[in-house]
Amino acid sequence: MEHYDFLRLFHDITQADYELLTQNLRTKTYKKGELITVPGQIQRELYFVKTGVQMSFFDSDNKMHVMAFTYPPNLCVIPESFSFQIPSKYFLTCLTNSELEYITYDELLRLFNQSQQIERLFRRMTEAVLAGLINRHIELHSMSIEERYKAFCKRSPHLLQLVPHKYIASYLNIDPTNFSKLFNTVKF
Repeated sequence: MEHYDFLRLFHDITQADYELLTQNLRTKTYKKGELITVPGQIQRELYFVKTGVQMSFFDSDNKMHVMAFTYPPNLCVIPESFSFQIPSKYFLTCLTNSELEYITYDELLRLFNQSQQIERLFRRMTEAVLAGLINRHIELHSMSIEERYKAFCKRSPHLLQLVPHKYIASYLNIDPTNFSKLFNTVKF
């Protein structure tokens, strides 16, 4: 799915607004394992994922807690750090070699002033992120480990081949041993 089609899932922007948004995007490449953002750093760029898989996580009590995975054509960002220009509380890293296009916070604000449709697009995307977080919270607290695993497999089956299973287990709040059992027994 191209970025234009992806963005139109949230708000039906015109081709002209899409070009206004993307005409000044710049590209950064990251190697597997490279950190994009670390705790204490303010995320100043919003990334559009062209290639690769990224992961946000934090450490607590010597344990990694995976919060999210991003991959094409999604956005890659620590939302509260970027939106409020405050220090991040967690990491954003690349699980694979990645190519990301980006726009800075200040550039995006200028675009909001130029185009109400671009501003509306990002409001709708923010609403979708909030709804996704609520759904994830509900899944983690109301579904069995097998139901969480199946829901993940329906949403992002390709990640089973691209992401180390210990990270997916963490994301789903499933013990790695139980995840391995589910991976080997639950088929679609």
